[in-house]
Amino acid sequence: MSTAAIELPLFPLDAVLFPGTALPLHIFEERYRAMVADCIREEKPFGIVLVNAESEHLQEEPHAIGTMAVIRDVEELEDGRYNLIAIGTKRFRIVAQDRTRLYLSGEVELFEDAKPEDAAQTAINQARTLFMRYLELLLDDEDAEAMEQSLPDEPEELSHFIAYFLDIGNEQKQSYLEMTSTQQRLEAEVTILRREIPFMRKILEANLSNERARLN
Repeated sequence: MSTAAIELPLFPLDAVLFPGTALPLHIFEERYRAMVADCIREEKPFGIVLVNAESEHLQEEPHAIGTMAVIRDVEELEDGRYNLIAIGTKRFRIVAQDRTRLYLSGEVELFEDAKPEDAAQTAINQARTLFMRYLELLLDDEDAEAMEQSLPDEPEELSHFIAYFLDIGNEQKQSYLEMTSTQQRLEAEVTILRREIPFMRKILEANLSNERARLN
């Protein structure tokens, strides 16, 4: 085990969490209720990892890269279930798994993008501008404005924020999580946004035309 590795409970999910983003969770399985209880008692985080699609129940195989999460706004229900918010903090790489407990855990190493400060300002500006247009099409004015005000300033944090909220598949989100170049992640997001924005506009225009036709 590397001296930089730490032990972390692991929660395989059909979801990808990014640093700086939040994921509401309803914890109902006995093994994960035990995990949450341990994390609360010991005041420690857990790791959220995307589960491999071909995994079997109770023998889930996670992707190697995940995100450490801290527990916020936890509510314990009378029957032992939990409602909570998982806040992503740091990404990690699993170096060893431990299946001796009721729930999966592992030795993980934390990492960040190689040189997040090297992201070109052009890519940062393009991603921010296009994402704001994307939000304006996706949300009502009030929600879009609130989301825009919460956009991070730091390039790596911005790229994670955009990746989390893009309407793309989990495997594609996972590929963004695994990238170690802020520039590369922002450029990939710009490519998707340039494709999705005109597509969304056409759908909205078609819906508006249909609505007008019904009224006439």
